[in-house]
Amino acid sequence: MSKSILVTGGTKGIGKAIVLEFAAKGFDIFTCSRNEEELEALKNELESNFSAIKVHVKQADLSVKEETKAFAAFVKKIAVPDVLVNNTGIFIPGSLHSELEENFEKTMHTNLFSAYYLTRAFTEDFMNRKNGHIFTIGSIAGLTAYANGGSYAVSKWAMLGFTKCLRQEMIPHGVKVTSVLPGATYTASWEGVDLPENRFIDVADVAASVWSAYNLSPRSVVEEIVIRPQLGDI
Repeated sequence: MSKSILVTGGTKGIGKAIVLEFAAKGFDIFTCSRNEEELEALKNELESNFSAIKVHVKQADLSVKEETKAFAAFVKKIAVPDVLVNNTGIFIPGSLHSELEENFEKTMHTNLFSAYYLTRAFTEDFMNRKNGHIFTIGSIAGLTAYANGGSYAVSKWAMLGFTKCLRQEMIPHGVKVTSVLPGATYTASWEGVDLPENRFIDVADVAASVWSAYNLSPRSVVEEIVIRPQLGDI
C-alpha cells in the first residue's frame, strides 16, 4: 500500500518543495490552496513527472474553520495520510500597537487555527494506528522577536507552543511531532526585496530536512529543526 502525505498550501514556496520531495519518493499527495488554477497546475505537473503516484487537490481557504474541516473530510474519505505538514501561512508586516485588528485575526486563523483544526482531524487516527508524523512549519520569528513582525511573530510563537504540547501528548502513541523553524527562505513573501538570492535559504533545503527527519527509525524523533541562512539572519 502506497504512503501518502498531506501538505497544506502546497502550490508554492516551502509547501511545494515538500510536495516535490515526497512525490519523488513515491508518496501520494494531498494538498490544498485558495487558488484553484494553481492547484490544477500543480496536479498536472506532478502527474506528468511522477506517473506512479496519486494526486488529490482541493480548493480551500484554511483561515475559515468550516473550509479547514471540509478539506480534512475530503482527505479522510480517501485515506489517512502517513505524514501531515501544517504549512499554510501568511505574513502581513506590521506592529502590534498599530496594525489593523483584522490583520491579527486573519493571521492567527490562517497560521495557527488551521493547524489546530486540521491536526485534530487526524490525531485519533494516528493514535489508533500508532504511527504518523506531524510537522508544523514555524519560523525563527517564533524564537526571536523581530521589529515589524507583529501578528505573524505572535502566530509563530503560538505555533511552536502548540507543537511542543502536541509532541508531549503523542509520545505514548508512537506519533512523531516536529517543528520546522526556518529563517528567511526564498519564497514569494520576499518578492521585491533588494537582496541577492544567496542571502536566503533554498526551499529545497527545508524540504530535504523534513524528509530526513521523517526517515529516522521509530526509536528517534527530531523535535525541532532550526534552519538559518549561512550568511546570517536578515
